[in-house]
Amino acid sequence: MPAVSKGDGMRGLAVFISDIRNCKSKEAEIKRINKELANIRSKFKGDKALDGYSKKKYVCKLLFIFLLGHDIDFGHMEAVNLLSSNKYTEKQIGYLFISVLVNSNSDLISLINNAIKNDLSSRNPTFMNLALHCIANVGSREMAEAFAAEVPRILVAGDTMDSVKQSAALCLLRLNRTSPDLVLMGEWTARVVHLLNDQHLGVVTAATSLITTLAQKSPEDFKTSVSLAVARLSRIVSSASTDLQDYTYYFVAAPWLSVKLLRLLQCYPPPEDGAIRGRLTECLETILNKAQEPPKSKKVQHSNAKNAVLFEAISLIIHHDSEPTLLVRACNQLGQFLQHRETNLRYLALESMCTLASSEFSHEAVKTHIETVINALKSERDVSVRQRAVDLLYAMCDRSNAKQIVAEMLSYLETADYSIREEIVLKVAILAEKYAVDYTWYVDTILNLIRFAGDYVSDEVWYRVIQIVINRDEVQGYAAKTVFEALQAPACHENLVKVGGYILGEFGNLIAGDSRSSPLIQFDLLHSKFHLCSVPTRALLLSAYIKFINLFPEVKGTIQEVLRSDSQLRNADVELQQRAVEYLRLSSIASTDILATVLEEMPPFPERESSILAKLKRKKGPGNLHPDLDENRKERSANGGTVAASPTPSTDLLGLGSTITTQNSAPPASKGTSLLVDVFSENIAAFPVETPVAVGPVADENFSREGGLHPYCTLGDSFVGIQSWQSIQFINPKIPDMRCLPLAPFPSRFVCKNNGVLYENQLLQIGLKSEFRQNLGRMYVFFGNKTSTQFMNFAASVVCQDTLQPADPTVDGGAQLQQILNIECMSDFVDAPVLNIQFRYGGTLQNVAVKLPITLNKFFQPTEMTSQDFFQRWKQLGAPQQEVQKIFKAKHSMDTEVTKAKIMGFGAALLDGVDPNPSNFVGAGVIHTKTTQVGCLLRLEPNTQAQMYRLTLRTSRDTVSQRLCDLLSEQF
Repeated sequence: MPAVSKGDGMRGLAVFISDIRNCKSKEAEIKRINKELANIRSKFKGDKALDGYSKKKYVCKLLFIFLLGHDIDFGHMEAVNLLSSNKYTEKQIGYLFISVLVNSNSDLISLINNAIKNDLSSRNPTFMNLALHCIANVGSREMAEAFAAEVPRILVAGDTMDSVKQSAALCLLRLNRTSPDLVLMGEWTARVVHLLNDQHLGVVTAATSLITTLAQKSPEDFKTSVSLAVARLSRIVSSASTDLQDYTYYFVAAPWLSVKLLRLLQCYPPPEDGAIRGRLTECLETILNKAQEPPKSKKVQHSNAKNAVLFEAISLIIHHDSEPTLLVRACNQLGQFLQHRETNLRYLALESMCTLASSEFSHEAVKTHIETVINALKSERDVSVRQRAVDLLYAMCDRSNAKQIVAEMLSYLETADYSIREEIVLKVAILAEKYAVDYTWYVDTILNLIRFAGDYVSDEVWYRVIQIVINRDEVQGYAAKTVFEALQAPACHENLVKVGGYILGEFGNLIAGDSRSSPLIQFDLLHSKFHLCSVPTRALLLSAYIKFINLFPEVKGTIQEVLRSDSQLRNADVELQQRAVEYLRLSSIASTDILATVLEEMPPFPERESSILAKLKRKKGPGNLHPDLDENRKERSANGGTVAASPTPSTDLLGLGSTITTQNSAPPASKGTSLLVDVFSENIAAFPVETPVAVGPVADENFSREGGLHPYCTLGDSFVGIQSWQSIQFINPKIPDMRCLPLAPFPSRFVCKNNGVLYENQLLQIGLKSEFRQNLGRMYVFFGNKTSTQFMNFAASVVCQDTLQPADPTVDGGAQLQQILNIECMSDFVDAPVLNIQFRYGGTLQNVAVKLPITLNKFFQPTEMTSQDFFQRWKQLGAPQQEVQKIFKAKHSMDTEVTKAKIMGFGAALLDGVDPNPSNFVGAGVIHTKTTQVGCLLRLEPNTQAQMYRLTLRTSRDTVSQRLCDLLSEQF
């Protein structure tokens, strides 16, 4: 950039600024400014022959006055005139004035645009940079309309200087943010992506920012950027700090560019190409290795740059969620930061580990740091770090450590900061319900919760414990005994009185045989709290009293005296007065049989979603949109460390068990599994928005009362259309067909997993949770709005047969929407259904099309076989058309445990001791369709030295053999 000559010092401006600084009062400053404004106005109006220097000086004074907070209503035309000057300093001041003072509605925009066009076509790099900076700073729609087509041409032109390319890329980024509908790359896409290969790292840095934003909007158009980004990242991480001298920051090579490239790669799933994927893995391993090296400088800038790249690399590893070795290494690296002296590093480590805890590969590694996290919860001075420690404990909790984590949270609750107590209470209540193995522990936990933090226990929490106690006969006596003992404390929180009144009113008879808890003692204990409670609690206690009359006729007279007292019959509150009058009259005139009928024990509540998780999600806000999609994985991990294909016995999403649950009966508990059948174990519908589908455990309007499912999304050859699918709309039928959209394939990890995030960009997140049993399946699809702006005209369609309930046409900022898809496999198939989403965001129509991960192996049921049975069946399936064999290169590390987990996740039963070679893997199962069953045998032979696999499948149908082979080979 040209140097400012000595003559450009603008002495008059310096004197004016000095005068302003020397003013002793606000009045003196205003007086001096008004004097100067009058002088400038007279100069602009009187002297028509002002030279460029004078115009520049006076425009600078106006700009300074504006920056002091005073309005400027003249001088704009003089600033525009400066744009036509050939002197850099004059043109610079003109552009600066326009960038700061001219708004998008100004009448001068057309004149400014003409001046900008002249500078862009001048080929003078200094003038072009000034013009591009002005476009970016103003960023109005008018400028976007005028230059959205011109800026890309400058960006990709072969004769454009590097500094201008940088400015053009950042200018285009700004226009895309303000007017995304006007920035259409079209023919320029490939050439913009190719800028990642530019020799100038400044150009690459600016281009990466632009491509990342454009890729989030149109991922398919910029898919080729992945290979170039990996190649560039590889060159950076493998270079020494001296190789990139101009872009080395405190011995860290190009840290900003590295971070931007890693963020760009997070816009896409793991590369399908094995070579690119291997190179990316090497880059990430190198970054992790460098983090372990001794620091080359003790300055904080060095560690900040080094850790910025490390944390972004870990974010990419978590996003891909496909490399077990990298995930575990990332977890161990983060574990070292948990005790770092820098507060920010401890915070970031805890935050990243929360995400790692949801991965099937790294969950166990995260659990090894439980003691460190608990210690941070107790000793950390920064409340924000303590809150992240609570979040991590919540994320790493499973059935194996639930009691320890809940106990630590309860212990911390007594001294926790008031700002996070309510959140801790909600999380403890959720974990206690989700992982309860017996009801006594659950009841004790909730009562302790009320004791330690009663003011922060919301109604949802004590409502929930009441529902569970009423629905479970075996816990009612223990609950009555426990709350009776808790109420004997001199000071009880009102929420404990509510729980005690309700439970003793219903089940006080279960402990009345003990002289220490006789009916009269129970009543006296409750009534001793009456005068200390609020009106709603008193109303609840009056209902408990009338229940006592039915349960214990011997205390009828005592209770009637209380109801007859003036404090009740003449109470100022109409609700209490009405209850007292009605209950007294009912107890006086009703016969014993009528009383027993009217006041009979509450029937079981319908098993349904708990509102506690919904309340927690509302409290956490828009930043926490991920649904709880990994409970199946956590349970299996806690019980053996492998991913099994069969569902856990604690729930029956499909209602295929021997007992069909109706809305008026509680489902029987499975021995040794979670006794609290609720949304927290497997159901999905506890979200803070109203969804158009009903939520229930098993029986709802998606099921017939006899247990049959309807409507079905059916799969198989019995239909015509796109392969074996027909169109289904679970939205308004007027929605246009979007099957012509470029399809985003589902991540390959879904072949062996049923839960996770299917698709994500900067606006929308699509999550799935599904379960399959024989030829039936149910899939929950979650649509999450990641922005703070409402989605309008939201609609989704999926290629299938019947009509499902319509989606809510609006999705609030930070909210989630859920829809349910019931599936039936008619016969074997190849193509997956397509999910199309359409909505308006900020006035712009957005379209997303992604394949649903419904593959043939989802209907795989594992079959246990002895060695003799296996080989006998293997020989029976010996026809050439029944066998498919494939030899392929390993794409991932050949870890035995991971291989076992993938085969079991694929759906086959892993048969130990069947193959004579112990390093081989053998599996068996049956594909269930409506019309037939297809037996399947598989054998996987790894060659660790050659890094190769040989996969052999034999089935009773050749098309099934080929399809399963294609699906399974992609996992290794």
